[in-house]
Amino acid sequence: MDFLPTTERHLFFTGKGGVGKTSAACATAIGLADRGLRVLLVSTDPASNLDEVLGVALSPQPTAIPSVPGLFALNLDPESAARAYRERVVGPYRDVLPQAAVASIEEQLSGACTVEIAAFDEFSKLLGDPATTAGFDHVVFDTAPTGHTLRLLELPAAWSGFLDSNIGGTSCLGPLAGLNAQRDLYRAALAALGDPTATLLVLVSRPERTALEEAERTRAELAALGIANQCLILNGMFAARNGSDPVARALEARGRQALEEMPLALKALPCTEIPLVAFELVGIEALRGLGENATPAVSGGKAEPDAAAGIDGLLSLDALVTDLAGSGHGVIMAMGKGGVGKTTLAVAIATELARRGHRVHLTTTDPAAHVEATVEGGVPGLRVSRIDPEAETRAYSDEVLRTAAGSLDTKGRALLEEDLRSPCTEEIAVFRAFAHTVAGGTDGFVVIDTAPTGHTLLLLDAAQAYHREVARSLNDIPAAVRELLPRLRDPEFTRALLVTLPEATPVHEAAQLQRDLARAGITPFAWVVNQSLTPLTVHDPVLASRRRRERRYIQEVQGLAARVALTPWGESPVQSLLAMATA
Repeated sequence: MDFLPTTERHLFFTGKGGVGKTSAACATAIGLADRGLRVLLVSTDPASNLDEVLGVALSPQPTAIPSVPGLFALNLDPESAARAYRERVVGPYRDVLPQAAVASIEEQLSGACTVEIAAFDEFSKLLGDPATTAGFDHVVFDTAPTGHTLRLLELPAAWSGFLDSNIGGTSCLGPLAGLNAQRDLYRAALAALGDPTATLLVLVSRPERTALEEAERTRAELAALGIANQCLILNGMFAARNGSDPVARALEARGRQALEEMPLALKALPCTEIPLVAFELVGIEALRGLGENATPAVSGGKAEPDAAAGIDGLLSLDALVTDLAGSGHGVIMAMGKGGVGKTTLAVAIATELARRGHRVHLTTTDPAAHVEATVEGGVPGLRVSRIDPEAETRAYSDEVLRTAAGSLDTKGRALLEEDLRSPCTEEIAVFRAFAHTVAGGTDGFVVIDTAPTGHTLLLLDAAQAYHREVARSLNDIPAAVRELLPRLRDPEFTRALLVTLPEATPVHEAAQLQRDLARAGITPFAWVVNQSLTPLTVHDPVLASRRRRERRYIQEVQGLAARVALTPWGESPVQSLLAMATA
């Protein structure tokens, strides 16, 4: 079903994690291809699940989707892009410069900055180089959750401005020759983003307060960047079909209230509504059904099998907090796919630890942070903060300049200031702040609400590269950075919680995250299956169907985790813990 007819060539789907960006982007791409158009579907998410949704193994090259003539898809792979970028920059110098000089350039190109610019290069080609996508009528971008996407879409202006003002010929990426060659491409990408006849920004949200608030923030920030051609998709709209079902009535009421409080600027956008569906949005036929009011009938009034039967060994959230509190200090990291409830879980755990008399620091690494808004009222012993990229970048730049001031002449200082204006500086500054935050776990509990999975992995992967960058800039590695990896790998100090929903994509993405963490020497402490219908009694046909499907995913999690906690739908983790405390 083509529920989003459009004439624009570039379509960007963005929004808070878990709102259904991938499903909406895939359904739109399929709908356009079904009309006889040639479509390229691109995921810019470092933790893409496009392969699973489409049922096709993808690569960084366009892959034909067999059951949809005219549709091709690809995943932007930051690591492979970085390898290709390094070789493109270093290759011309291999037979010209001494080996030591080539090794120095390779060293400068080994960090997280290179991963970012390399992935951005690939993104810019798809957007700003007509020849790259000449064979397609539309390019549909399925983006990472909002905070990461905002950074991606800001980069055309950031890098264009940096190249225009840089006169020294160097940067944190080494020689600027590799970047200068891309100057026209970045300008073309910036122009395409701001062209309302060429680009449409699709804000995807659910009828939930936090999702709508984030959609409004994204709308405003991208409009300020000149991306003004926008529309809204409201996904998961629900109307109760069984008046005697209190869960269904509560879900409908919650959505209705959120829509009544929707920011006026969002209400003014063209809007498409998609109902909550009973089936799983995996596979082409399911995606074609998105937007249709497909609801299974209740089977002859027969009782549904108990979805909870045979599922043993699940912890309550209160029991999980008791296990976490045993050490008396350390770091607790809530990790997982966007939209699974990491923020509310982190708030609940931090609040309960403080209520039990511990000193707790609750913070976030998420660029789209809203931890402070989630904590209602002051809690004795609980300090709340966020890692602010702008503030951390200023502090880092000031420290570098202050440290280097005595050893640089006027020209050297000017070159260093120029280098620090690079967009890569923000990544370094945020990573340093993360290291100092983790160090606070020696004196009490630090509970970290992490960014959605892909962004968090890039942050963790930056550890070794950051060591080299600090050594180059400050000639000294702070103790917090030096000790970061050992602390993260110490199961007595750091406890990673993988948060998921009882659904295919969140579970499988969390399983992949667990494998990635294992390669880094980090073992998760527990999994939390959030917002489950399994403990509840439901009669609404849509909710009953979704509840039945949960069983297989809860059991799959139990096969992956040493500990599994489960929280019921409709009751926030904070409310659940308070109820247990007063029982």
